[in-house]
Amino acid sequence: MMLRTIASFRYLSTQHVIKQNLNDQKIPHIPVMLRETLEYLKPSKNEVYIDMTFGAGGHTRKILEAAENVKVFALDRDPVAHEYAKELSQKYNGRLIPLLGRFSELPNLLKQHNIRFNSIDGFLFDYGCSSMQFHEADRGFSINKNGYLDMRMDKNRFPEQPTCAEILAKIDEEDLARIIKNYGEEKYAKKIARAIIDTRYAVKKIETTKELADIVSSCCNDEIRLDKLNRPAHTATKTFQALRIFVNNELNEINYGMLVAERYLKIGGRLITITFHSLEDTIVKRHIMGNITDDVVNEVPLKYISSMLCHDESKVNVMFETNWRQLHKHVLTPKFEEIEDNPRSRSAKFRAVVKIKNRQS
Repeated sequence: MMLRTIASFRYLSTQHVIKQNLNDQKIPHIPVMLRETLEYLKPSKNEVYIDMTFGAGGHTRKILEAAENVKVFALDRDPVAHEYAKELSQKYNGRLIPLLGRFSELPNLLKQHNIRFNSIDGFLFDYGCSSMQFHEADRGFSINKNGYLDMRMDKNRFPEQPTCAEILAKIDEEDLARIIKNYGEEKYAKKIARAIIDTRYAVKKIETTKELADIVSSCCNDEIRLDKLNRPAHTATKTFQALRIFVNNELNEINYGMLVAERYLKIGGRLITITFHSLEDTIVKRHIMGNITDDVVNEVPLKYISSMLCHDESKVNVMFETNWRQLHKHVLTPKFEEIEDNPRSRSAKFRAVVKIKNRQS
C-alpha cells in the first residue's frame, strides 16, 4: 500500500546552502527531554535507530553512547544540519549514517541502505525548528533577529519552493487569514491578514522578519501576551509559526513521518515523539490512538466518531484499533529544572509508545 500525504486544505501547503567550518561553529542547542528519551528508548547493543530530526545531534550522540555498537540513521531536511552530521559521523566509525531529506523522502533514502520494513528498533521525532535555525538571522525564523523572510527549512534544495516573502507577495487575504488562523491559532488572523495585504499594496512588499513582526504588532498592540513561563511573548509568535508551518508543509510531513515510523519499526520497537504545539501533538496522538482513515488523521477525536458517519463497518472497526501500546499513562512534560536550564523546552510534550503489531494493508 502506498503511503500518502494529507490532501485537505487544513494541511495543504506549497511544495542557499552556506559553506562554513562547522567544527568552529558553536552549535547553540540543548536536546529537549533527553533523560526521558533515553529512559523510554532503552538503547541496547547492536540496535538500529532513526533520529528523524537530527538538528545539532544532541539526542543522537547520547543514543550512540548509551550501548555498544548502536547504529543511528540521522535524518534532517536542513543542509546545515546534514553537514554537521557528516562531520560528526567521522567520530563514530560508521555507526552514524547522515541522511538529507524530509520525512517523505525517507523510504527512498532507506532503500539505498537496504533497510526493510519492520526492521528498526527505535524512532525519535523532535519536531519544530532547531535552535540553529533560530540563531541565524537570514533563515527568517526568528522574530528577534532581523533578516530576509525565508523560512525554508530545506534552504535551496528545492528552487521551486517559495520563500515566506514570496508567498506574502502573492497570496490573497482570505487564504492568508485561514493559514494564520489554522496553523497559528491566532484570534486576530483576519485583522493581521488585512494589514499584511494593505501594506503590500500601499507601501511595499514584506521581505524581512522585522517588517512582518512590526505589522503584526500593530494589530495587537493593546494586548500583553505571556508564554508558559509567564514571560512577555511577542505578539507575532503565532503568525510566524503559522507561516513557517505552511512554507515547510510541516503537518503533512508529520503525518507521513508517523506512517513511515510505523512501517519500519519492528514489533517491540519504540517510538518517541516530542511536540511543541497542539497541531503537532494532535496528529501524533491520533496516530497512536489509531484514529486515522486512509493514512490520514481524522478531523475529530476518537470519542466523537460515530458509526453513523460511515457505512463501511470494517473501516469503523479499524478506527477503534491501534498498533501501539503507550508506555506511560499521561503525556509527559519537562521537569521544572529542565525548563529553568532550557526555556525552549517549556512547551514540550513527550510521548513514548511501543509497536505491538504490524498494520494491515
